[in-house]
Amino acid sequence: MDVTLVQTIAIYALPVLFAITLHEAAHGYVARHFGDLTAHAQGRISLNPIRHVDIAGTVMVPLVLLLLSGGKFVFGWAKPVPVNYSALRKPKQHMAWVAAAGPAVNLAMAVAWAFLLKSVIELPRGYFSLPISQMAVAGIVVNMAVMAINLLPILPLDGGRILVGLLPRRLAWQFSKTERWGGYVLLAFIIVSLVDSWMFNGRYVGSVFAPLEHLIDKAIRAVVAL
Repeated sequence: MDVTLVQTIAIYALPVLFAITLHEAAHGYVARHFGDLTAHAQGRISLNPIRHVDIAGTVMVPLVLLLLSGGKFVFGWAKPVPVNYSALRKPKQHMAWVAAAGPAVNLAMAVAWAFLLKSVIELPRGYFSLPISQMAVAGIVVNMAVMAINLLPILPLDGGRILVGLLPRRLAWQFSKTERWGGYVLLAFIIVSLVDSWMFNGRYVGSVFAPLEHLIDKAIRAVVAL
């Protein structure tokens, strides 16, 4: 295995783990706040990422995608937190808040990683300063990417759930029918991204996310300059 790829996996392991597992924990916490105790009863409202790890989605799929793409593309998921729609006090509106909680936590984690990066930069240069700063940058990138992807208006992603909560009831019902196709859309996205990384060095899919990369770069520079 390429040494650079091993280093990439080591740097991204913790940021990816926390980004996708605490994202799920946030859904459960907000669901409990609005009356649904399903996730609470199953012990899923926890900051312990082990409770949210899905062996396939959290470990195997991200690792395989990193290996296949040469470290250029990663995608994964945690165990979905169970939410009983009918147990929410105002199901339509509160489900939108439950969905929004995940991306909101990713944004908060991105900010936390950014301040860790600033702290490391300001400390005297030591043996661990470079790996920690690289992990902090990875934490910002991963959380912003997870937030952006989950906010896409596609069911079953969080953006789709939020849109269902915002649309008038009839339109929301019509849009909810598209959920059966959401998995195929995500699978197509993964395949296209892999092909792009193999044949075009990530040029085309990367261009789609170029505005996000620009935003991340500006955010990092702004925090470091504080």
